[in-house]
Amino acid sequence: MKPDHPRGLYILFFTELWERFSFYGMRALLVLYLTKALLLTDDKAYGIYGAYGALVYTTPVIGGLLADRWLGYQRAIILGAIFMALGHFCLAIPHQLSFYGGLGLLIAGNGLFKPNISSLVGQLYAQNDPRRDAGFTIFYMGINLGALFAPLACGFVGQAYGWHFGFGLAGIGMLIGLSVFWLGRHRFAELGLPPSPQALQKSLPVVLNVRNGIYAGLVLSVPILGALILHTRLTGWILIAVGAAALAWVLYLAFSSEPTERSRLLVILILAGFSVTFWSFFEQGGSSINLFTDRNIDRHLFGWNIPASLFQAVNPMFIMLMAPAFSVLWPNIARRGIDPSTPAKFALGIMLLAAGFAVLSLGASLAGDAGKTSLLWLLLGYALITSGELCLSPVGLSMVTRLAPARLVGAIMGIWFLSTAFAQYIAGLIAALTSAPTTDIATRVLPASETIGLYAPVFMQIAVVAAVVGCGLLVIPPWLHRLMHQTDDRR
Repeated sequence: MKPDHPRGLYILFFTELWERFSFYGMRALLVLYLTKALLLTDDKAYGIYGAYGALVYTTPVIGGLLADRWLGYQRAIILGAIFMALGHFCLAIPHQLSFYGGLGLLIAGNGLFKPNISSLVGQLYAQNDPRRDAGFTIFYMGINLGALFAPLACGFVGQAYGWHFGFGLAGIGMLIGLSVFWLGRHRFAELGLPPSPQALQKSLPVVLNVRNGIYAGLVLSVPILGALILHTRLTGWILIAVGAAALAWVLYLAFSSEPTERSRLLVILILAGFSVTFWSFFEQGGSSINLFTDRNIDRHLFGWNIPASLFQAVNPMFIMLMAPAFSVLWPNIARRGIDPSTPAKFALGIMLLAAGFAVLSLGASLAGDAGKTSLLWLLLGYALITSGELCLSPVGLSMVTRLAPARLVGAIMGIWFLSTAFAQYIAGLIAALTSAPTTDIATRVLPASETIGLYAPVFMQIAVVAAVVGCGLLVIPPWLHRLMHQTDDRR
């Protein structure tokens, strides 16, 4: 009997689950570690968090190119997993040089791993295989399971027993993912192998061949990436340069294409701009909302003061709970002829995010004299923000695959993720607006009554800006829909 899905899908499911476990486990601890252990000021910690996130979403463009041209998906995934495991274990060493080197390893490894495991999932299915969408849905569940369990495990261990134990546990998770892939790689047969083994052996000066040249370049990139984490302003300028080059390239493609392709590429660029706005605000979850939770949320429940890092699991928990409802909602309303267009769904997502930040601001403003507010405000805010994510994120990815010319889907998808790199960097700048006073840096004693006033006005400003942007986007869907040339179907 033919299996419902290729057996290789389940190897990739568990590999991705453990990789996301390591990624989100480390992410849950990062800002808390920077402010509580390294005693950095809030604005410095937010800058590092933003630069790290920006580079994490920039390097997959390079990693995907290396795999497509030379390495193949399997080898890129294995190399990426090794780099990331080493990165987490470097973070587990209590030394600043090891810490920044570890971040460099994580960024380089993610660039190799992230784009190519999804590409390998796609290779498991023929182009018109009806199981393809369901296969990607199963794979996406692995991502969210890893993101759900990571803060609960790594966050708890890191805050209860020591930061470096939490980072080390993330490294163990990555090693498990690497082992799953290594032991199950025979399931992929010829899939994901180097496209031209001869090209890897092509001679180069100094490093003997292309393969060794790539390996040497990856190793040399680690200290450079670590240094960019420290010099966040330089990272911003590099992002601007890369973004300007990418924008110029897409505009060149658009205006050298026939009218239909040109219109669709312009729609992608316009919605990418709105996507940057959404993710710049959404990514406050790992930075300003994380410290708000630590300092100003009453986390006592049944006599236990819940570690702040565990609340990084709330977003993936709501995704797991809400995603089935959204997957039923869109087809049902489409059958009634009232399915919103892609731009309208983007607008709805941004406005739900605005509502979430308005709730967080309201909760902060209603805090008592002690500077603590109810946990229910945080949960309601996260529920609304996650609803916005489900309106925008999967819809955006689907839109790119439908509107981009078939010969350019991979490249345009890379540009779409590059917009997320900008959002990560901007998120760090926005979070810095909530920075606590720099007094008492030596002890980081920051009474809740003094920090509560930092968050309410910034969260409300985010809510207002997001609401205005969302309402603005609601005005232009008919025009954007015409530019799509009816590809944005209402099924």
